[in-house]
Amino acid sequence: MTEALKTKSCADFTEKLASRDAVPGGGGAAALMAALGAALCAMAGNLTLGKPKYAAYEEDIRRMINQAEALRLRFLELIDEDAAAFEPLSRAYALDKSDPETPERLRRATLGACRAVFELMENGCRAVELLEEMGQKGSRLLLSDVGCGALAARAALEAAAMNVLVNTRLLPEDPEARRLEEETEAMLRCYVPRAQAVADMVLETLRRKNNG
Repeated sequence: MTEALKTKSCADFTEKLASRDAVPGGGGAAALMAALGAALCAMAGNLTLGKPKYAAYEEDIRRMINQAEALRLRFLELIDEDAAAFEPLSRAYALDKSDPETPERLRRATLGACRAVFELMENGCRAVELLEEMGQKGSRLLLSDVGCGALAARAALEAAAMNVLVNTRLLPEDPEARRLEEETEAMLRCYVPRAQAVADMVLETLRRKNNG
């Protein structure tokens, strides 16, 4: 059995990413970035727990940790799901173009290749929401980690969107592809600025402290 991508070491994963292998690619990298963002959110929560100053938020912090951890694990699964979706698509490209069934097979494979990265975007939006809340309720000492998590989540969202759109553009007349594009653009419009706002808040807070 081939080793799951999500179980590889950082060194092995990035070596495979840099190789001539088709997977992992941009979708897998996006899922890893999202997992890092969720992990930083959980870290900030875990290091906030037990501090008297934040006792009023303890229940909220525990909830956020649990949700962030569930997202982290799902993002890791999506690395392999995205890779698995590439094989049917690569096979579909090799089909006989004169076969009347080829267009529908190619359509199904193309839409299938969007599934993991589209779910990644949906869950990435949830990660941004958690990082927003953690930035408000978590320890100020962990604020830079929350900011880093927000930037990772933003990068994951935009990278995942590219991996949706590179496939849907191949189906210019397909209503399902148009729906995916519309929902992808809506998530970008809403959540990229929100993730950036978290990072901007963190940077401004740190700069104010450093200046006095």
